[in-house]
Formats: sequence, C-alpha cells, structure tokens
Amino acid sequence: MPSNQTPLGALPARFRRQRVLIVGCGDVGLRTAVELGAPHSQRVRLMALTSSPDRVRLLRACGITPLQGNLDNPASIQRLAGIAHRVIHLAPPPTDRAGAFERDPRSLVLVRALRLRTPPLALVYGSTTGVYGDCGGQRVDETRAVNPHTPRAQRRVDAEKLMRFLGRSGVRVSVLRIPGIYAADREGGTPRERLLKGTPVLAAKDDVYTNHIHANDLARACAAALWRGKPQRVVNVTDDTDLKMGDYFDLAASLFGLPKPPRLPRDQASSALPLMLLSFMSESRRLDNTRMKQELRLKLRFPHVRDGLSPQGQLI
Repeated sequence: MPSNQTPLGALPARFRRQRVLIVGCGDVGLRTAVELGAPHSQRVRLMALTSSPDRVRLLRACGITPLQGNLDNPASIQRLAGIAHRVIHLAPPPTDRAGAFERDPRSLVLVRALRLRTPPLALVYGSTTGVYGDCGGQRVDETRAVNPHTPRAQRRVDAEKLMRFLGRSGVRVSVLRIPGIYAADREGGTPRERLLKGTPVLAAKDDVYTNHIHANDLARACAAALWRGKPQRVVNVTDDTDLKMGDYFDLAASLFGLPKPPRLPRDQASSALPLMLLSFMSESRRLDNTRMKQELRLKLRFPHVRDGLSPQGQLI
C-alpha cells in the first residue's frame, strides 16, 4: 500500500501518476493541460480549480477533473490541502479595491491552504514583466530589482513574495514573468481589432519597446517549469522579438493587410487614449530570455511575433 508519509507513496516509479492542480485554468491553463498530455497522459492526473459551475463540463471534456472553489472564499479552498503533487498558479489578483491596492489576497488564500497539509513538490506561478516597471528600453534579465509603477504590478510583486514564502516549506517554486500574450485562436489575442478601430500609437521618437510570447509557447514554458524549474527561480518567458510598440502594430497591419495605425506624439496621446493603454505605453524594456532557454530547455515554436501572426504560423 502507498505510504501516507510522502506525497508519492511507496509504489514503484512506473506506477506513480502525479496529481497536477491548475489554479486559474483559463486559456493558458487549458493549453498547458494539452502540453501535459490531457486527457491521455500516463504521467499525470490533471485537476483544475474553478469557481464557475458552467465551466465544469468543459474541464471534464478536456480530461481535467474540476474542483469547485473560489479564491475569494477561503473556506472553499481548504480542500486543496495535500491534494496535488504539483501546482500551476495562473489566477490573477483582484482588480483595484479600497485598502488592497498592493496586495494579492487570492494568492495568500492559496498559500495558506497548501500549507495546511503536506505542501506540493513544485509550484509554477505566472507573474508579469510589469513588475520591472519602466527600464528606459534597457535589456532586462531576472537579476534586475523589481520597480512596479502600477497597483496591478504591485499586486504581482506581493504574489511573488508569497510564493517565495511557500518555498520555505520545501516547495520548488518557479516564478514566470510573462509579457503580452498573443495567439490567433485566443480571445483578443491579436492586434486585428485595434487596427480596425484605427487606435493610434506613439510617434517613433516617443515609442517604447514591447515584449510578447505566443500562448502555446507560454503553455510549454509552464509545463517545462513544472518539471525542470530550479528552486525559487524567476524566469522571463518571452520570445526573441526586439520591436517597439508602434513597429509591432505596423508589422501586424502588413501581415493582416490593414492600414497602419496613426502615430501621435506623447503629449497628444495622453488625451486621446485610455489610461490603461497609456500605462503600457509608459514602460519600455527589452527582456532577456537566456534563462528560459538554458534552464527550462525551451525551444520556441514562435521565436518572433511574425511567426505567430502570419497566416502560416496561425496554422501550426
């Protein structure tokens, strides 16, 4: 009989089937499930936390066992204690609310639940590259100190700290810092709608560097980190593209056969564009992905946004 003292029990390795829990199983979570072999994997049994009864059927159809619970309701999360050998945490923090601008209470609830019994062997957390703040277009690797400029990024920094705290319990934590996610088969996953609206971009002299990752490559990174990630390690998950934001939209327009967006100087853009969009236009950095390639041994299927946005790339 399996032992109750270890998460894997005493069965021979060939008979062990590890339980993987996905928290925040949206588009990227489902893609990660595919990378892990659902629904036919002999290696893992996949589970996903969901707060939506309507999503239960979809998860089951994808070979994933649904667990109903809500990170905003701590009592409903306690059942997660000791349930999984490995965890992928992709749930976003809550949006702005009074008194909690810099905290991620959802990650706190998850960490407390996982610590109630034997913690998982490994956890992968999907953070954001926004934690670096504005870097003036400099090349940025994982050793750079965080400098979040928005409440949204501050909450991610708080979540990263919580994951490191969990790592003190012996959990091998991997923090993936993720830039803009795109894919043709992802809702809002390409610039097409924005190009059709004619939304302006910054003039060349005011433009900022932007970073991207295809949703399928991100899913592969999540799966790789689950098995290969080093303990308490931060990894930039980004492709090889080196473009400013306006040039990115110009490239997309050419690939889609649409007009290029108009260019505005920053002083005019501040009154013509939404605050959320302006916040992205206020930060410039070029991410280094050496650690992703060397430590996770990830070979990108879409090394440049051109590969993922072109009609040929969308068929892969």
